[in-house]
Amino acid sequence: MAKRIIGLSAMALSLFGFTALADEGMWTPDQVPQIAKTLKKMGLKLKPSALEDLTAHPMGAIVSLGGCTASFVSNTGLVVTNHHCAYGSIQYNSTADNNLIEKGFFAEKSTDELAASPGSIVAVTTAVEDVTAKVNAGLNDAMSSRERFQSIEDNRKSLVAACEVDEATRCSVTAFHGGLYYYLTTRMTINDVRLVYAPAGAVGKYGGDIDNWMWPRHTGDFAFYRAYVGPDGKPAEFATENVPFTPKHFLKVQPKGVRAGDFVMAAGYPGRTSRYRRLSEVEHAFSWQYPLMENLIGEWIKTIEDNAPKGSDARVKYASLLAGLNNYHKNLGGQMEGARKVDLTGRKAATEIALNNWVSQATERVEQYQDSIIELDNVIREGYDTRVRDLYYRYAGGRPALLGVAKRLYRLSIEKQKDDVQRDRGFQERDMRRFTQGMKRIDRRYDAAIDQAVWQMFLGHYVNLDEGERVAVLDQALKIENQEIPDVSSFYVDPLFASEDVRLEWMDKSPEDFKTSDDPFIKLAVALYDYDMKREEEAKQSAGKLQSLRPRYMEAIIAFNKTAGKAVYPDANSTLRITYGKVLGGSPQDGLEYLPFTTLEGLAAKDTGIEPFNSPKSQLDLIKAGTYGEYALKDIGSVPVNFLADLDITGGNSGSPALNAKGELVGLLFDGTYESINSDWDFDVKTTRSIQVDVRYMLWVMKYMDGADRLLKEMNVE
Repeated sequence: MAKRIIGLSAMALSLFGFTALADEGMWTPDQVPQIAKTLKKMGLKLKPSALEDLTAHPMGAIVSLGGCTASFVSNTGLVVTNHHCAYGSIQYNSTADNNLIEKGFFAEKSTDELAASPGSIVAVTTAVEDVTAKVNAGLNDAMSSRERFQSIEDNRKSLVAACEVDEATRCSVTAFHGGLYYYLTTRMTINDVRLVYAPAGAVGKYGGDIDNWMWPRHTGDFAFYRAYVGPDGKPAEFATENVPFTPKHFLKVQPKGVRAGDFVMAAGYPGRTSRYRRLSEVEHAFSWQYPLMENLIGEWIKTIEDNAPKGSDARVKYASLLAGLNNYHKNLGGQMEGARKVDLTGRKAATEIALNNWVSQATERVEQYQDSIIELDNVIREGYDTRVRDLYYRYAGGRPALLGVAKRLYRLSIEKQKDDVQRDRGFQERDMRRFTQGMKRIDRRYDAAIDQAVWQMFLGHYVNLDEGERVAVLDQALKIENQEIPDVSSFYVDPLFASEDVRLEWMDKSPEDFKTSDDPFIKLAVALYDYDMKREEEAKQSAGKLQSLRPRYMEAIIAFNKTAGKAVYPDANSTLRITYGKVLGGSPQDGLEYLPFTTLEGLAAKDTGIEPFNSPKSQLDLIKAGTYGEYALKDIGSVPVNFLADLDITGGNSGSPALNAKGELVGLLFDGTYESINSDWDFDVKTTRSIQVDVRYMLWVMKYMDGADRLLKEMNVE
């Protein structure tokens, strides 16, 4: 019997990815010693210990953009990232008459560089510290779930406050393994970020949503920012007298790139994965949430496109949102298809059986883990009781842009009545710059007619809910009766918060000012406040329960793996991670072969002259003439455009530098194959592949198409 159970455990581990199989893993820098031998065996030429030191090369050159990754590539603050990561800034600086999304942008000289979208940052991680004991200080078994949540929250805020010694330092306390560990991350944050160069949309977004997540791919997904600081060398707000930042480390750009089979790694800030979630959470996502959201997002996209004609200023304003929605929509379809192909729920069920069997084999493990795992499942299922109401209310009662503004400003006026340390996160003094920037960037991303059409669409779904699933206060405020969609056009007649100056002015208003306002969005925000706070309070109580249960569950998983001599990397949580592998094609299904590189000729073969396959004529002429320059790869007889690798990545890794064995830049990670989408839940060695734009294609475009010689010189690759 014991042998059968052990065999099942091993099978489950290999199926679902509780262990590091092949090149699986988004490893934290402090875990490098656990994978050092493998890194060297794979071909790493650097000392593995170099990847542990966040203040040394190459890790000191890796930065976060607050949702994407980037890296310094010169000693004058030049930052390279993906085109789609800079898309918001490209869009923000575009109009229908000067559409940088379409024609691209290159600053011929430094004074031509454009301020990035408000709120843009370049954040350099400078330290990571284990603060688990400090976060958990004061916890005891007699605490209620709500008290536990508040104690952890207060401790986290205290640690952040003590860490942020000046305005340039930003700190965060992040949970790992569901709260089993907490780490304090310190970052130097640069706020003056400027757009330097982005190729034309027909290069940077070539293939558009049709090619998104697909292979073969031919997308020049790269762009450049520059980080600026004050004349004293310290981070400062945008000012003409500011100077380029001098980083301590920057990556060497290797114009020779990589070949098939070469070692490659990426360092970045992956957002979220769910590889250790329970079976009920997998079933909830794939049988309820994802199918519903796929339909809802599809309708959202159509509503915007129907109300914002191509070429209009409104379409430019919503270009960034549409890009994100289309990406998410295709991602959802890929997630569901991938789950079906690998029988994700069956695989997850097998791992739970294996874990349960392992726990049951020893009395001390039963006492330590069993009740917590059972209770964890119960708490998770409790959260599904209101899922229909919660989802549709989130869109019907919160999606309109100016309603969101009114809600945030009203909440701010109330939070300001408290001492700063008592305020909820997002409303403390440390958050006010980000809050202000959020108020500023609305104008270039808002159109009243589109906003109204989208709100009416969401309300159409909301009113079709059973009355018991609707929210009484929203029904009353909008005068919803039966299943009649309310007319909200009156909200858009000269709304107060359509003006940036007014939005900023109201950051200093009192709660009474909001309560006496006649603006319909403000009145609705005030009416919904108590209900919103009730929902938030319920969420905090639930979070408190999970904070006591998930750590014990993860403790069991780690101990379970340890018996097999396996290390366990944490789920992605937007902190700095390392992943490694090889430049590698693949065969995701019978009869289908993916080569590791695509070429200029393959790009030209896709050209139809019609968006999104509308290559610039200058590019097609260069390809026809065989103008490769020094950027051809002899193995393929052309300039490589994109390449595949078996790196373990997810959203947030976009813009991550692809590094060779010496830590030199050989490309930028920007996507995964369609078969890889499901890797957020389940890493599959055979099918998971990341897609990188090859450095040789980047340099080829810069030199031969856009004449970006000053940047090539700056990066020492002229």
